[in-house]
Amino acid sequence: MASKPPTGDPVQDAPQVEAPKHAAAGLPAIGHTLLMAQQQMGVRRTAQTLLKVNQKNGFDCPGCAWPEGDKRHTAEFCENGAKAVAEEATLRRVTPEFFAAHPLSDLAARSGYWLGQQGRITQPMYLPEGGDRYEAVTWERAFEIIAEELTALDSPDEALFYTSGRTSNEAAFLLQLFAREFGTNNLPDCSNMCHESSGSALTETIGIGKGSVSLEDLHRADLIVIAGQNPGTNHPRMLSALEKAKSAGAKIISVNPLPEAGLEKFKNPQTPQGMIKGAALTDLFLQIRIGGDQALFRLLNKLIVETEGAVDELFVREHTHGFEEFEAAAKEADWDATLEATGLTRTEIERALAMVLASRRTIVCWAMGLTQHKHSVPTIREVVNFLLLRGNIGRPGAGVCPVRGHSNVQGDRTMGIFERPAPAFLDALEKEFGFAPPRHHGYDVVRSIEALRDGRAKVFFAMGGNFVAATPDTEVTEAAMRRASLTVHVSTKLNRSHAVTGRRALILPTLGRTDKDVQHSGRQFVTVEDSMGMVHASRGNLAPASPHLLSEPAIVVRMARATLGARSAVDWAEFERDYATVRDRIARVVPGFEDFNAKVARPGGFQLPHAPRDERRFPTATGKANFTAAPVEVPELPEGRLLLQTLRSHDQYNTTIYGLDDRYRGIKGGRRVVLVNPEDARQLGLADGSYTDLVSEWKDGVERRAPGFRVVHYPTARGCAAAYYPETNVLVPLGSTADVSNTPASKSVVVRFEAALAAGNES
Repeated sequence: MASKPPTGDPVQDAPQVEAPKHAAAGLPAIGHTLLMAQQQMGVRRTAQTLLKVNQKNGFDCPGCAWPEGDKRHTAEFCENGAKAVAEEATLRRVTPEFFAAHPLSDLAARSGYWLGQQGRITQPMYLPEGGDRYEAVTWERAFEIIAEELTALDSPDEALFYTSGRTSNEAAFLLQLFAREFGTNNLPDCSNMCHESSGSALTETIGIGKGSVSLEDLHRADLIVIAGQNPGTNHPRMLSALEKAKSAGAKIISVNPLPEAGLEKFKNPQTPQGMIKGAALTDLFLQIRIGGDQALFRLLNKLIVETEGAVDELFVREHTHGFEEFEAAAKEADWDATLEATGLTRTEIERALAMVLASRRTIVCWAMGLTQHKHSVPTIREVVNFLLLRGNIGRPGAGVCPVRGHSNVQGDRTMGIFERPAPAFLDALEKEFGFAPPRHHGYDVVRSIEALRDGRAKVFFAMGGNFVAATPDTEVTEAAMRRASLTVHVSTKLNRSHAVTGRRALILPTLGRTDKDVQHSGRQFVTVEDSMGMVHASRGNLAPASPHLLSEPAIVVRMARATLGARSAVDWAEFERDYATVRDRIARVVPGFEDFNAKVARPGGFQLPHAPRDERRFPTATGKANFTAAPVEVPELPEGRLLLQTLRSHDQYNTTIYGLDDRYRGIKGGRRVVLVNPEDARQLGLADGSYTDLVSEWKDGVERRAPGFRVVHYPTARGCAAAYYPETNVLVPLGSTADVSNTPASKSVVVRFEAALAAGNES
């Protein structure tokens, strides 16, 4: 039997703490997976659902975007994926009676964990102006309300259309089509908060803002550098790929301020030997100080340049631009300055260099640890320099590998969810649909919040996600959202964003990945794109959680018909009847999707073209791969302060909290913890188990406080600390963003510690 949702909100800031683990997965992961799945789904539904996850005839996991190989295990999912599936396929329900019993003030006082545990939303819900609780509303009335608000705007640019990474290709394409026919490019998305720095750096340097490797490349690499990424917690299925690479002879360098259990040892639950013995993954752990990655790669590049025969001169000469300027900058790298910036020893860097020089095929993987700093874009450019020097782009077993989080965040961008669309994309859209899309740039996430704050935006529509909890500067963001005339959230479950509303608000419940989708032409499927550019189908197999749910494509279509009416140039109705018609139009607009319906019918899908990988052709402004030579930047750390990074617990995916444990880091039953190196803690007078307020310091002079965090002595890099988000998002100012990409700088927050006013507060 599935368990009932919790009625009381648990205390989250009084955890039990034990020593961190040094291995990931194994028998504990299996036990924890089955326990959480059965609590949400029951025994029969657990088997019925999990055996379809990431299968060629099944549905794509709503968790991370890690790719699947051609040959797939029966249990092709990880612990976190199973948690995501369980919460979507849960037997728990949030009905109109629930909303009648819980006014908005009650929902606003609840934790994100409690809200998410209540179950699937069963009917459209409406919060009228001046109302204190949501009430059931018909779909027809819901779309009338949206149309009323949108058509009353003084300008289409007063509307914002946000997209999360769980949205399918079909729904994403339709949403951007509607927004642009309505008249705006205000299409902020979750990429703005995670890998926008990657896309900015890669587009400039290699001509395409995506990774250049396949899963097979990872298996063939000689050296894999994993920087600013925690695979065991965030992308556990990646550990299987690393294990396979290791068995083929690859070496692995891990670069991270915190030790990561999954990169120390992986106990593969899919094999008996893996369960018993496990595989040591990391050959060299570089425990770098937060924000020191650019300095590290710059020094390695200097050493490569100065090593006779180390540079692939033929590749550099034929395929790159800007080498001389880069070389001059690289030679200026200083050992002492680098050691100070990174916290590493000379011996450690020399060991890394030896591994680099011994490798013919090198891949660099990274995630948020590199993308969420002020200097993230030049850091990733320096990673590209590192790979270009030895010809490691466009070679099998080598390349750039930004590891995406949400399952279709890369596909959404491919489908046109972007506030700064390429002219060629808009040209193709105009040719196909017969209307002139707007050409001016729209708002990204940060600029959208600023527009709401300043009254320049009035309607906020979100396709999935938990915008309020995912964004920085929590108090500013929540105040901005409350200034909107209408907030609309297309959701499967409750989250914090439903409790922070405009004057009017709608919750539109939608089908999940696990649900069957039947339209007028029959059973439908949708498609997604993984981290490595593979596009494949996703088919749910469960009866929908309620007969009142609509699919994401159907919601967009009906919103477009209600808002645009007879003035639309698009036959919207056909798209709801049969999603194949959407894919036919995508095929004529988006390069690489020609014959989309035929390609995606193949088991396992198809790979999108990637010029740097496939042809060593670089579609940049120079026609070649570009070396860059930005000055090295390092975060400044005043005396008596630490540099804080935000991160996820193991019982968490982005802002979705599955439980209150972080098994690998030894945290149980709580989330309001701050991990501090014992030596730093002693100098600052922070006893293990004491409570502290985190106060961030910024040039704007505004102090932001996150109260009541339990101090945990933990083996972080010196001068560094870590705490979970979204609890610490309040510490990051809206204006603290990465240069070029405008991504919130959540990984380098200068904080001081003040005695907590009270311990044991509920979150």
